Formats: sequence, structure tokens, C-alpha cells
Amino acid sequence: MAKQPRAGKVGETPAEKKGKKRAAAKLKKEVGAGKTIAKPPKDREADLDRAPKWQPRYPGSGRLDGKVAIVTGGDSGIGRAVCALFAREGADVAIVYHDNRADAVETAAIVEGEGQRAIIVKADVGKVDAGAKIVAKTVDKLGRLDILINNAGEQHPTEDIGDISPEQLQRTFATNIFGMFYLVQAALPHLKKGAAIVNCTSVTMYQGSAGLLDYSATKGAITAFTRSLSENLVGKGIRVNGVAPGPIWTPLNPRGGAPVRKVATFGESTPMKRPGEPNEVAPCFLFLACDDSSYMSGQVLHPNGGTIVNG
Repeated sequence: MAKQPRAGKVGETPAEKKGKKRAAAKLKKEVGAGKTIAKPPKDREADLDRAPKWQPRYPGSGRLDGKVAIVTGGDSGIGRAVCALFAREGADVAIVYHDNRADAVETAAIVEGEGQRAIIVKADVGKVDAGAKIVAKTVDKLGRLDILINNAGEQHPTEDIGDISPEQLQRTFATNIFGMFYLVQAALPHLKKGAAIVNCTSVTMYQGSAGLLDYSATKGAITAFTRSLSENLVGKGIRVNGVAPGPIWTPLNPRGGAPVRKVATFGESTPMKRPGEPNEVAPCFLFLACDDSSYMSGQVLHPNGGTIVNG
């Protein structure tokens, strides 16, 4: 079990800062020091110079016993931490990944190591038929569906709005928000009273982000979708909530989701003066997926290092 971090940790260790600088140097060698990265490099989570912390930080208490969850983007980062924590709490997990099979297989092994069943599903969630494929395989292999975690996302740093191509714009919206529609449409016939949907939005929805115009716009759409879908489904006993992480150390940013200059100081502008870890975010998803949050729907939690947002 991972050692529990000190509550209220402010700042980073010298080793953590050094890991960020190595990640920035690696990214610079691959894509240059520009503010725009159209095609980010690919990498396994295990290859990051500073390893994200995904490990659950406490013993399970059976809060998801007998449940089955779909986690998109479950192969790495926040998604991996969610899969690991859900498994510890008794859930079987369908791990949806885009192209990094090695990470997905490793996450499946983590779930199975907790004594739960895991399947991996390769899918581009932005495709119209992906949601039906994911849900069908989950129900076929795991027998039911109780929890849908819409976590998959992509971002492409672009400082000038004129440099955002139609292809990039459409791709970002397809992955980040259209895919949520497709998955919910496919999942609803299988979700019964007591089921939960949790969508991943972002602090950028509340603060804005000059270099992530299209990404931030999708996160605004996700928050509106979450609130509206809650109104639509709450009468059926299905709760819909969201999580809006701040800067979290996952493969997304150090592998091309942020320009080099930001990777080197990633997360240091938060009040806690550091990026968060995936296992500091996963408990938000667990809370909203289990019965502990039975009187919450249409809400958003904010694991963001102390940044105040109103909304």
C-alpha cells in the first residue's frame, strides 16, 4: 500500500522537481520549445521521468461490492488510479483505452491484484459506435453495469486561436464531450436505480486557459452536460456528478498536453505550490460513485490544490 501523503502537503521535494525538469527536457528534445504542440509524442506511464502515484492510500471497505464500472481513459493517469481504487472497494472494471495497450494491460493486472475482474476495451470514444461497443463488451463479459466514469480526454496546447485547425477542434470535441453522449446513450438501458455517472471536467472550465481554448471549451460543455443530465435522470434514481481536477501529474501534460516551459513548473502556481497526484483525485470519483454521496447529483468536486472556484 502506498504511504499516505502528509495532509496539506505544500510544495514538492527536490526529487519531484527534478523529475519534472527531466520530463520537460525530454519533451523539448522531441517536439521543441514552442507553445503549440499539434502531435504529442506517445509514452507509457512507466516511462515518465517522475512516476505518477496511482496506488490506493487506504484499505478498502466494500463500498462498491458487486458493482461493475466502465472507466474510459482507464489505462493511465487519473483513470488508472480510479480503476485501482474501485477494485479495492470491490468493483469489477472495464478499462477503456485508446492506443496504449501496455498501460491498459498493466492496469488490468492492478485490478486483478485486488481480487476483482478486469477487461480491457480498445476504443476511440469519439467515434459514434464506440459507446455501444464498450457497453456491449462490458455487459457480455462482466454481466452488468452500475457505474460509468467518463474520464477520457485529450488536449493540444495552442496559443493562437488561428492555429487551431478544424481537424483539431473537431477531434477534441469528439473525444472530450461527444464520446460522453455516445456512452451515456449506450449505457442507459443497463443502468438501474442507484446507478452513478461521473464525468471528468477541469479547473480550466472555471478559470479559463489561454493556451487550451478548445480543451477548456469542451470542459465547459461537460459541466453543463453533467448538470443537465442530472436533471434528466435524477427522477429515475440515477445520479450524475462531476470532478474538476486542477493540474495533476499524469502522462497527459508532460507528454505533450502542455508546452515545455509549463511542464518544468507544472502545478507550482496553485496555492499548494505543486501538482496533484492521481491517487489524490480518485477518491472524489469513488465518493460520487458510491452510496456515500446518495444525496448529491448535478454537483462537481474540485481536487485542485486549493484554487478557489465559484460554480
